[in-house]
Amino acid sequence: MLATLLLFAQEAEEAEPSKAPYYIAAGVLIVFAFGLSFIGTRRHETFPASRGLARGLMLLTALLVAATMFTAVYTG
Repeated sequence: MLATLLLFAQEAEEAEPSKAPYYIAAGVLIVFAFGLSFIGTRRHETFPASRGLARGLMLLTALLVAATMFTAVYTG
């Protein structure tokens, strides 16, 4: 009986996907957000330097958020 319970617990553990991709994506998003906010507050008169840079930062932010959302749903 104990062997059956241990086998069942092992199977239940294997069925759950790893949450490591979500933690990595969320960590990258957090570091990016803190870095961007730090630079933005230090250089608030001239940041971003151009419209192209602003659009690039918005695109990168959207991609990081989408990656974090995808990994959150995928890892469940």
